Amino acid sequence: MCKKQSRRGEHLYFLFACIIITPILMYGCSARPAIKEANDFSSQGNYKASLSIYEQIIARYPAEGDRVLFEMGLIYAFPRNQEKDYQKALECFQKLIKDYPESGYRHDSEVMISLIDDVTHKDKRIIKQQTQIETLEQEVKSKGNEIITQQERIEALEQAVNSKAFAIQNYGSADKILIEKKERRLTVISKDKVLKTYKIALGGNPTGPKEREGDNKTPEGTYVIDSRNKDSRYHLSLHISYPNEKDKKRAKELGVLPGGDIMIHGIKNDFGWIDHFHTRFDWTKGCIAVTDGEIEEIDKLVPDGTVVEIRP
Repeated sequence: MCKKQSRRGEHLYFLFACIIITPILMYGCSARPAIKEANDFSSQGNYKASLSIYEQIIARYPAEGDRVLFEMGLIYAFPRNQEKDYQKALECFQKLIKDYPESGYRHDSEVMISLIDDVTHKDKRIIKQQTQIETLEQEVKSKGNEIITQQERIEALEQAVNSKAFAIQNYGSADKILIEKKERRLTVISKDKVLKTYKIALGGNPTGPKEREGDNKTPEGTYVIDSRNKDSRYHLSLHISYPNEKDKKRAKELGVLPGGDIMIHGIKNDFGWIDHFHTRFDWTKGCIAVTDGEIEEIDKLVPDGTVVEIRP
């Protein structure tokens, strides 16, 4: 059970970090054949070969050192890497910060160091707690008493969650979505009755209304759900009718484009199992993000035409 909890912690922390930094890895010096080859090996799960190529690159192209150290750190920390090594990951990120103080990867390296430290401490705590549980179980068994195992408690909790999810699906259609940016909260409402609330992540520049294309702000105002995409790159998405007339007028006065493509969506495809830890950061480009399970619930409850009020 301890190993399962530890793996879950690794997934929740590190893959969310991967979601934030994946766009960074897509650019930069990826045109170099060696970088592409290393990336290909990594995507195929051949992490040892990928690391070997990165080591050659850093020796031949010192100018790319920060990029290479960053990607090596990710591979060492990646939960699907059966030979992952947190200590080596930390060494890569720390060397990047020390040797390349002006690097664009510095901030993300600092975030990764913090997350690795957090997971390491949590794993130690889980091991200690598990040892205490096992000791207690042995004491109870020695007296001939029956105990409820931790796994049984987890299964009971999962059943309760599934039961609540089923009840939610039977509430009926919502007629309003209220998004409160400051509280990072989305509320689904039907006939003035709250059906459910969700914790959300916003655009990377969340304060104030969206004014222009590319400002990474989440809009403020009244809109509607005008379409949905079940093949979204972010699991599933509901499109919000931004910009409205007020938004267009403001953008025109500023002499800028208002932007668009504002959605309520889930987590990036293949990374949905980071679950609620995605809300530790405002990571979208202006959209409203929930977990994959939550967007599936909202999709069932919210028909096209539903009013969406977004408050500061």
